[in-house]
Amino acid sequence: MMDNFMTRLHELTIVLYALSVLLYFIDFLHHNRKANRTAFWLLLFVWILQSIFLFLYMLEAGRFPVLTLAEGLYFYTWVLITFSLVINRLMRVDFIVFFTNVIGFSMMVIHTFAPIQIDRTVPAEQLVSELLLIHITAAILSYGAFSLSFVFSLLYLLQYNLLKRKKWGKRLWRIPDLMKLEQTSYIMNVTGTPMLLIGVILGTQWAILKIPDISWLDPKILGSIFTLVIYCVILYMRIRKGITGKTLALWNVAAFLIVLINFFLIGSFSSFHIWL
Repeated sequence: MMDNFMTRLHELTIVLYALSVLLYFIDFLHHNRKANRTAFWLLLFVWILQSIFLFLYMLEAGRFPVLTLAEGLYFYTWVLITFSLVINRLMRVDFIVFFTNVIGFSMMVIHTFAPIQIDRTVPAEQLVSELLLIHITAAILSYGAFSLSFVFSLLYLLQYNLLKRKKWGKRLWRIPDLMKLEQTSYIMNVTGTPMLLIGVILGTQWAILKIPDISWLDPKILGSIFTLVIYCVILYMRIRKGITGKTLALWNVAAFLIVLINFFLIGSFSSFHIWL
């Protein structure tokens, strides 16, 4: 009975999340503040439900839920919603919540309707360790920061295009100025890059301890290092070379595509990295 109730509640969460994203889309198109407010409160309710699910899952499983791909997707969605709500309250940046939660809702749909829950050669319970938990959590938090950086870069490109074409509409005035968008995207990268570095270092240490015969040419290892290098290059371009504007925004968009490839595609070719 309880399992059936939780399933129905999760389905309700998906419906409310979809309705929230739809209302944010209506606001994006027509500057409808009533739709924006309703979407925000729906999203807040979705966040509360997700937080309850995470808490109950931790009580049932006795661990932090990040040790499988499905768990990682769910936690990643929760991180995106949390970040978007906090930024929306602190900075009042229009469209950030909409674009961020388009990504979050996509992750939720993948988790719900196409969950990767097939039998594993290595049970998740055998992978439990504080080192592994911190490694995965740091990686997911870095992905959340990179996701927001990607959204700010997209808004930068949209604003840049509107200004170049001299489209002086309401949508232009609701998007922050280019300097603020670029600076916030940079801050997200500065936040995400060290977290990813910590994740890579801890993951390497865990692998040395737990998998002595590990192949260091494993696709997931190489993909994670390559992703880290790309974001380090972007920071180097910004800090040392002084490269800003559209060029850096395009680099940032491309870097996030690499994050998605590393998260979904490369991991499937890994010989040991089977959970995230």
